Amino acid sequence: MKLINELLKRNLISQEQATSLQEEVELYGKKPEKIIVEKNLVPEETLFTIKSEVFNVPIKKIESQQISSDVLGLIPKDSANYYKMVPIRREDNVVEVGMVYPEDIKAQEALKFLARQQNFKTKIYLITLSDFKNVLRQYSTFKGEIKDALQELENELQPIKTRRSIEELPKGYEEIRKRMVDAPVIKMVAVILRHAVEGKASDVHIEPLKTKTRVRFRVDGVLHSSLLLPKKVHSSLVVRIKVISGLKIDETRIPQDGRFSVIIDGQNIDFRVSTFPTMHGEKVVMRVLNPAERIKTLEELGMASYSLALVKKALKKPYGIILATGPTGCGKTTTLYVTIEFLNKEGVNIVTLEDPIEFYIEGVSQSQIKPEIGYNFANGLRHILRQDPDIIMVGEIRDPETAELATHAALTGHIVLSTLHTNNAIGVIPRLIDLGVKPFLLPSTINIAIAQRLVRRVCPHCKKRIRPQGKMLDLILDEIKKMPPAVRKELPKDLWVWKGEGCVECGHSGYSGRIGIFEVLKMTKQLEKIILTQPTEEKIQKEVKKQGMITMRQDGIIKALKGLTTIEEVIRVTEEQI
Repeated sequence: MKLINELLKRNLISQEQATSLQEEVELYGKKPEKIIVEKNLVPEETLFTIKSEVFNVPIKKIESQQISSDVLGLIPKDSANYYKMVPIRREDNVVEVGMVYPEDIKAQEALKFLARQQNFKTKIYLITLSDFKNVLRQYSTFKGEIKDALQELENELQPIKTRRSIEELPKGYEEIRKRMVDAPVIKMVAVILRHAVEGKASDVHIEPLKTKTRVRFRVDGVLHSSLLLPKKVHSSLVVRIKVISGLKIDETRIPQDGRFSVIIDGQNIDFRVSTFPTMHGEKVVMRVLNPAERIKTLEELGMASYSLALVKKALKKPYGIILATGPTGCGKTTTLYVTIEFLNKEGVNIVTLEDPIEFYIEGVSQSQIKPEIGYNFANGLRHILRQDPDIIMVGEIRDPETAELATHAALTGHIVLSTLHTNNAIGVIPRLIDLGVKPFLLPSTINIAIAQRLVRRVCPHCKKRIRPQGKMLDLILDEIKKMPPAVRKELPKDLWVWKGEGCVECGHSGYSGRIGIFEVLKMTKQLEKIILTQPTEEKIQKEVKKQGMITMRQDGIIKALKGLTTIEEVIRVTEEQI
């Protein structure tokens, strides 16, 4: 516990956090460094710099260097992963070894054994968990592992030349052979899943083409082709995924939905599975639900201070509707989950209706709707009201009945969270009226509407600032003019934008991760009058401009000027806002 005590001594964690960490270490047997990094209590670099001082071990930063296979071979992958140590460089007979836990006696003994066995000396350095994972990935490439599995499968499928007929095969051979053929397919699926998680993909697509099977990963909102496989393995891959997802393997005519969990690098990862019949076979899409990647606070969403203040104020109200709106894949559900985390206290009863449940939240009653048996959002909402709820989350308002029930729930003293499909925040009001909600009910029920998009973050490792010119500069200046004076004052007078040049860290894309851009519509007396008289988008648009609402495009431009994203990204995701 030396490291925890040192962090406490330096006021980097509170006494409460220190006690909680010690309890978690003792209860679950986890390393404190891993817990601290997962919970983002202390920046990783700061944490390991302090650890270097505490244990008197020099720290080494591994700058995306490619380590030769000869050096990696000095410590087998299984040993490297188990003891969290990797070889970095070899000079003559001295091998530099990076260790996450150099104080671990068992790791030291294992390293001494390997050094004696292969006759080399060691020079030990402390490395961060992130650097360790980056080196571990170099042990095997995605395509290399798949190639090995395919070769293994090919070998098993070869006919037995030493026997003349099936009758001559030993009893039980077919069952044994089937298991041998299954093994490479299981390995292929495992490799695909692991590389999806390590590559921080949000979705995996396994698509049957005419003569091949294509595997694509969606990273930072963009699909990338990663692999082409022989068409003959497609059905085996689909069957394997169906088996672990609990789906019917003999049903290929209709879409199916399922779910499964696997442990990858010590993390329990959920995969949400959807199969879909196509001309060339069943397509499989898997959504990767990694708890470690889940955003848990409003600040982590990327909301600026002006939007965050409006949201927090609305969440303090005892009743009313809070809506997240935007197209599919814009992060609406994440926003609702984060909002629930903010509201989740001992003294409240939170009940949700979801399709599907993406993440499980401790202390919240989460329910999965099943339209095929008549359990939909509307029916579920009726039953929720008998569960004595304080806060209700409805996955989506998609029909007049759900809209009416949600409005009724807000009027009777409940906080209601939900999503709508509209292009922007002002579209919420006309959309609810289209769904049959009486206009006079909206001012007393809607607290706020949050519209959002996701933009890719510019890579922090290779970003370079450039001076905006031409149409780009005109666009920036035009949007700045429309911003409220208080926001304009916070912007730098000397305007620069940023661009990622591409590096190993970002896969030469120039981007790494995503961040939200938002606009928040609040209910006011002036807006109430418009809703009661002439609630058109044009009238509402004029009113929110008077209020000084920051639009998604303006929020994006502010983030671009701060070096969080690029102007090109902002334009790409807000084009329909022009």
